[in-house]
Amino acid sequence: MSDDIHNRKKSHIEIASSERGRFARTTTLLDEVTLVHQGLPELSLDEIDTSIELFGRRLSAPLMIGAMTGGTNEAARINKDLAGLASSLGIGFCLGSQRIMVERPETESSFQVRDVAPNALIVGNIGVVQARAMDPVQVSRLVDAVGADAMAVHVNPAHELIQADGDRDFRGCVDTTGELASILPVPVIVKETGCGLSRQAAEALVGRGVLHVEVGGAGGTSWVKVEKERQTAQGKHTEKIGDVLGEWGIPTAASLSLLSDLPLTMIAGGGIRDGLDMARAVSLGATACAVAQPVLAAYRDGGVAGVRSLLEEMIGAFRAICLLTGSANSGALRDATRIIGPNLERWRLQGR
Repeated sequence: MSDDIHNRKKSHIEIASSERGRFARTTTLLDEVTLVHQGLPELSLDEIDTSIELFGRRLSAPLMIGAMTGGTNEAARINKDLAGLASSLGIGFCLGSQRIMVERPETESSFQVRDVAPNALIVGNIGVVQARAMDPVQVSRLVDAVGADAMAVHVNPAHELIQADGDRDFRGCVDTTGELASILPVPVIVKETGCGLSRQAAEALVGRGVLHVEVGGAGGTSWVKVEKERQTAQGKHTEKIGDVLGEWGIPTAASLSLLSDLPLTMIAGGGIRDGLDMARAVSLGATACAVAQPVLAAYRDGGVAGVRSLLEEMIGAFRAICLLTGSANSGALRDATRIIGPNLERWRLQGR
């Protein structure tokens, strides 16, 4: 099992960075959010404050490098390089699933980045099904082992159904998230991995005391497609359900809209590609945005310098959009005048 996880993670890095797992027809619907231009913003670009407070850390912009990987030598290098960059830019960094740390403790060092990012926001990661089988003290040890400021508990039932040995039983997972939220010494973030969070799921989480989510909506990377691609490349038989569910999920903008009036800190993940996507997501209620695939692709093509260029461009564009909407800071973007397109509006109406 552990060797299979190790090989799967290596394949996931390659497939995700190549965009072969990207949604083909389903979009994030962020393009249906039009922020209204203000020709007289009465602001100076220099006075725009893009910084936010999140999980006890001050970020220079509402941006995090999203969860990617861990458990291999390549993953260790990627994590160190990107966490160090996140620290220098003053943004957050999210680790990939730490499940392999439980099964192969010798991989722990591939997740340890605090030495290169002493002051950065670091988010740990474990699957909800794995957490359900663990004692909360064991999950707390995963937090301590990487010096995490928060713990993401990821939910990915669609992805699991495509894996031949994936999980099939998701009972008790809502209770698990609530228990962890009440016991862990750091904030718990319930994180979808590309299919979005529904209103019903979010209300169940709120009812269990969960305060933070990453919507992980559809429109970016489809992990159903990534897994099907991985198995096909290895000459393995793949279930037809992989074809059926390749475009499955709630678009990122729709998920944000459905949850916007709930007492939750929302992180926008899933298809965030530039500063305009960031601004649109924040205007829909996101506190911060997590970007993963574009970072991985930039790292593949240009190393740390390539990722730095990408992220600085995103932050610069976000700052410019704050000015052009008359928003003095990130929080003010939530009140910026916007027009919602018909497809996104249908989702908004569905959730009310």
